[in-house]
Amino acid sequence: MGLVFGLLWLFNIFLVGIHCQGVYAPPTVRIVHSGHACNIEEERYTERVYTIREGETLELTCLVSGHPRPQIRWTKTAGSASDRFQDSSVFNETLRISRIQRHQGGRYYCKAENGLGSPAIKSIRVDVYYLDDPIVTVHQSIGEAKEQFYYERTVFLRCMANSNPPVRYSWRRGREFLSQGSDKGVEIYEPFFTQGETKILKLKNLRPQDYANYSCVASVRNVCGIPDKNVLFRLSNKTASPIIKLLVEDPIVVNPGQTVTIVCSTSGGEPTPTITWVRNTDELPRNSVLNGGTLTLPAVSMEDAGVYICVASNNVGNPAKKSTSIVVRGLKKGRFWITPDPYHNDDNIQIGREVKISCQVEALPPDELLFSWLKNGRPLRSSERMVITHTDPDVQPGTTNLDIIDLKFTDFGTYTCVAALRNGGIPEISIDVNISSTTVPPELTVPNGKSSLVVQEGATVDLQCLVSGKPKPIILWSRADKETPMPDGSLQTESYDGVLRIVNVSREMTGTYRCATSQYNGFNVKPREALVELTVQYPPAVEPAFVEIRQGLSRAFTLKCRVLRAHPSKVLKYEWKLGARLLTMGELEQRDETDYHNRALNREGYGEYTCEVKNEAGSGTCHFLVTGRAYSPEFYYDTYSALWQNKPNVYGFTLQWTQQNPLSVDRIVAYRLGLKQIGQTRWWEQEIPMEGAIGKGELITHNLTELNKPESYLVRLTPITRFGEGDSTDRIITYSAPVNPHLREFQCGFEDEALCMFSQDKTDNFDWTRHSAATRNTKYTPNTGPSSDRSGSKQGFYMYIETSRPRLNGDKARLMTPMFNVAPKSPYATMTTTATYCFGFYYHMYGKHIGALNAYLRQKGQAGTDSSVWTLVGNQGDKWKQAKVNIHPTSSFQLILEGVRGPGIEGDIAIDDVTIEEGECKDPPPNDTPSMAPPTVPHIWQFLVTLTLIFIGHQR
Repeated sequence: MGLVFGLLWLFNIFLVGIHCQGVYAPPTVRIVHSGHACNIEEERYTERVYTIREGETLELTCLVSGHPRPQIRWTKTAGSASDRFQDSSVFNETLRISRIQRHQGGRYYCKAENGLGSPAIKSIRVDVYYLDDPIVTVHQSIGEAKEQFYYERTVFLRCMANSNPPVRYSWRRGREFLSQGSDKGVEIYEPFFTQGETKILKLKNLRPQDYANYSCVASVRNVCGIPDKNVLFRLSNKTASPIIKLLVEDPIVVNPGQTVTIVCSTSGGEPTPTITWVRNTDELPRNSVLNGGTLTLPAVSMEDAGVYICVASNNVGNPAKKSTSIVVRGLKKGRFWITPDPYHNDDNIQIGREVKISCQVEALPPDELLFSWLKNGRPLRSSERMVITHTDPDVQPGTTNLDIIDLKFTDFGTYTCVAALRNGGIPEISIDVNISSTTVPPELTVPNGKSSLVVQEGATVDLQCLVSGKPKPIILWSRADKETPMPDGSLQTESYDGVLRIVNVSREMTGTYRCATSQYNGFNVKPREALVELTVQYPPAVEPAFVEIRQGLSRAFTLKCRVLRAHPSKVLKYEWKLGARLLTMGELEQRDETDYHNRALNREGYGEYTCEVKNEAGSGTCHFLVTGRAYSPEFYYDTYSALWQNKPNVYGFTLQWTQQNPLSVDRIVAYRLGLKQIGQTRWWEQEIPMEGAIGKGELITHNLTELNKPESYLVRLTPITRFGEGDSTDRIITYSAPVNPHLREFQCGFEDEALCMFSQDKTDNFDWTRHSAATRNTKYTPNTGPSSDRSGSKQGFYMYIETSRPRLNGDKARLMTPMFNVAPKSPYATMTTTATYCFGFYYHMYGKHIGALNAYLRQKGQAGTDSSVWTLVGNQGDKWKQAKVNIHPTSSFQLILEGVRGPGIEGDIAIDDVTIEEGECKDPPPNDTPSMAPPTVPHIWQFLVTLTLIFIGHQR
């Protein structure tokens, strides 16, 4: 094994030499899957199709390479505007959708970019498979034949189920399978217009044997493990479509607050129909109560009015429907207007003229609307000089008119229009209209000096219109551009005193405002209106808001500050400062930007620069930070995983990075390396000195050694120049088995709870247990099991089988490694038929009741045919021993370690430090298994060439 890691180290040094010449590389990307895929296949143009069952978990991982580390983005395109991917972008490597639904199928894209070359994009199409329960609908036709001696009755049974992929249907009568031609009285066909999705069974001229149970079976042929679904329908001579009765008057007229109960009952139909209730344009009210066919609406309101429909269905014929309307009585929207004599030019009310008072009210139901008139509180009846008329309430909202002919002084007073509903129970609406010599139509004006207002942003401003007239109308404020909303978001705002107050006015409120009387302004005259112009001044908006500039000594740099918008914008002054020290000042006349140029930066030139641009309303400021901090390093991710150093739980890692813009500020003299275990607070730090200047794209390497293996480490790298520390970069190094890797080497000491992605076999009798000698209770199993892990540490972990009760003789526990891909073969490698790997592990089998420890090889596509590669039975003493065996997989594979319980409880078996390495086993221990072939050692140079080509093929 030392030879293997020595070769890997040589290759690593070789690749570092190559990458140092130009390590920056554009991104590449590929998509791998995990989770519950039913099938993965390649289509044209190298697109992959991922098939998954509805309700399962979709997991797609985007594997990328390239330097700097590419940014990854997941997106989805939908088939239509109504089918949108809710989480439209996922900015990590793995896209996970729990309980995927059919509408989430489609094409998913993984895009990787790092600023070099074009972005790398791969797509995968996700096809979600499902099968809904089938539904059978029945239609019957009866026709006369042979001079009315008997009736011919034909029945159609139609089966339909939603599915993906397309469903196939089959019919059974009782236990008999029906097919086309098997029975002269049966026809099975697929109508053209349903495009094969619906299967119809036709029973012509029903016979006694046709009255039976019919089953429609919908099948997608077990695709994705989706089982067949069926539905049963019993056909009898009583089969009939539903008939219902609605035991209520139409319409139902009620007062607000009353309880309404509607009873819908079936009077026919076989099978027994199911009753549902719907409302014409909306859902049923939230407080509605359903009890079978009875619908109850407690405490109805105006919003509960509408058409309610009772629907009865039994899948025979068309559903039966009955409807009724609920009308909730009420009065609303009372208004009035005065129409002066149309034969006179002026609108004033004068003695001897004719005046009409109109009063309008909306009522439900409209035919119950009643009007009456009062004068000064006393009832008023129609006469020759005071004529009362009513319009038809069914044609338009109810209106009543009072015509006063030849107005006299005695006619001045208060007239009241009273609206009520015929059957009472609803409060009346009263509208008072005052008729006097001072009653005049409205007029609108803007006070002097108020038609054009100028204010500064953030202030409070009052827009004012003066209104005259009696009665005084309500004023409506709106924008002159009718599509633009008011400051409160509405299209118009009411005002009773003619004032519109705007608090904290903003620049978006600049524009023209309209004040106008309402349509019903007391008079039947055209609405009056006036305009007010509002101008909002605001300080300059500038860019950039903040920019950091890194520059070295004696170099030149230029700072630019640009004005985006300002009001007023004619006279703009600017000031450049470094801290509190004024550098320069002036005015922006025809330009929209100003700049400051430093020809040679000195140490006093570092700091915060500001450019302040001012107008009457205030100022806007650009901020610049000129610093000598070095840019952050960029970790190089195309690096080997951590290497085991053949010591207990000790690992090494080759840390590689490049320096972003290494010559932009000053030479980097060293790096500060920080290291800590995830979950710990203590940092270990050291300095890595740099000899000479670092070139752009140069790959820098540092070996991390003597790492104890937790789950992961946090590594922090900080460049150091003569000006101090630069920006840091963090990276997490995680020790775990890669997902579905092309195997190079694999080692697992079971120190992590993740178990290096080992899994328990669901078909065994019990599970392997992870434990350490420090915490294991040996009360029930004395004189058995290890006293430490393989390295001799009581704190270290291992896996063992607990044979205490309720375990029985012969019970098995099976532990499975992750699935590994066989490394791709190079066309230049020597001719071999299969790849060879060395499978090794340590075992502890001590106790008088020891059973057996077996190892099996399982290959993809050969389920159920696990092949035995190693076995050992009985007590092997109180010590750890090593086993090594060569395996020769031909496809993706995993290894299974099976512990078998012996005849008693003193038979715990333990395993630790499992390894799988490319190539034949080196220095295998004496084999305790019978008739195992000795390993062979290939020529070292042949092995070196093979390993080199396999590695290069993997890197591609």
